[in-house]
Amino acid sequence: MSEMSDLNNRQKEFQRNNALELLLKDINALLAVAEDEIIDGFNAPKYPFLLVVGAPRCGSTIMMQWLATTGIFAYPTNLISRFYRCPAIGAKLQLLLTDARYNYNNELFDLNPKINFDSQLGKTRGALAPNEFWYFWRRFLPTIELQYIRDDQLSSVDTSSLLAELAAIEAVFDKPLAMKGHMLELNIPFFADALPRSTYLFIKRSPFYNIQSLLQARMKYYGNINEWYSVKPREYLDLIDLSPVEQVAAQVYLTNQSIEAGLSDVDDKRKIEISYEKFCESPQVVFERIRKRYYESGVETNWDYRGPAEFKSTNQIHISDKDAYEIIDAYARISGEQIVI
Repeated sequence: MSEMSDLNNRQKEFQRNNALELLLKDINALLAVAEDEIIDGFNAPKYPFLLVVGAPRCGSTIMMQWLATTGIFAYPTNLISRFYRCPAIGAKLQLLLTDARYNYNNELFDLNPKINFDSQLGKTRGALAPNEFWYFWRRFLPTIELQYIRDDQLSSVDTSSLLAELAAIEAVFDKPLAMKGHMLELNIPFFADALPRSTYLFIKRSPFYNIQSLLQARMKYYGNINEWYSVKPREYLDLIDLSPVEQVAAQVYLTNQSIEAGLSDVDDKRKIEISYEKFCESPQVVFERIRKRYYESGVETNWDYRGPAEFKSTNQIHISDKDAYEIIDAYARISGEQIVI
C-alpha cells in the first residue's frame, strides 16, 4: 500500500492535520540551519541508547511511557517530535517551557508535564508523553514505512548524521536516550554495527493476544481488517494474498523471528528480552535488568525505582470462540507452534 492510499483509507480520527503539517514543515525549515550548526560539534552519544523493539502491539508504548516516568532516560516527546528536523532545538525549547528549573513566576504553569499510561494505537497525549518519532527516523532512512530495508538500500543510510543528532539531543538532558526502534528492528545486524552504542529492549507478547490486538488495530485505524497495519516483515509480498488472520499471525511470528535472528550475534550487554506479561506483573524486575545492563556497559547506575508495582495486563479475549480458534489455527500453521491461552 502506498503512503497516499494509506492516508486516504484511515479513519477520520487518524487522518493527518494538513494545516499542522504545513506549519511544522515551515518551522523546521527555518530552524534547520541552526540545528546543523549544533550537531556539527557532536559525533555520537556518550551513553548507550535504548531502542525498544518487538512486533506491533507488543506493549512498546506502555514500555516507553513507563521508561519516561522513571526519570532516568531522555526520550522523544510529543513536543520534541514537532521539531523533527531540529530535535536538539526542540529539546532546549522543551526545557524552557516545561522544566521547573526554568520556571519564572509561574508564567507557564498551565503547561502540564504529567505523563499517564493511556494511548491510542501508539499515540499518546500530553506535551511530555513519549512519541514514536517517525518523522525523525525517516530523515535518515530510505523508506517512510516500517519495513525491511534491502542491503542495496542500506548504503544510503546516513548513520553519522543520525549519531550526531542523537548525541545532540542527549547532551541537552545529559541522560541516556530511550525510544522506539520499530523502523530499525528488521535490520538489526546493520544498525547494531553502524550504531555501536545502541542497546535493544525486545518485548514479546503472547502470540494470541498480540494477533488479536493487531486485528483490532486494523479495524480501529481503517474501519476494516483487510488493510495492512504497521511493520512489514521481509516476507511481506508473500503474505498479501493470505486471509487477514493469516497475515497478522505471520506478521507477528516473522517480525519476532527477524528480531531474534538479528539479536543473536549482538553482545549480551546490548540486549534485554522480556515478555509483556512479566513486565506487567513486575516492572521493577525489568528496571533491575535494565540497570544491570547499563552498569555492565560502564554507566553509573545509582538509580532508585519509584514506579508502579504492577500494570493491569490487557490480555483478555475480546472475540468469539470461532474467531479465537481461527487465530490459534492460523498461528499453528504458520509457525508450527501451538498457542496456549
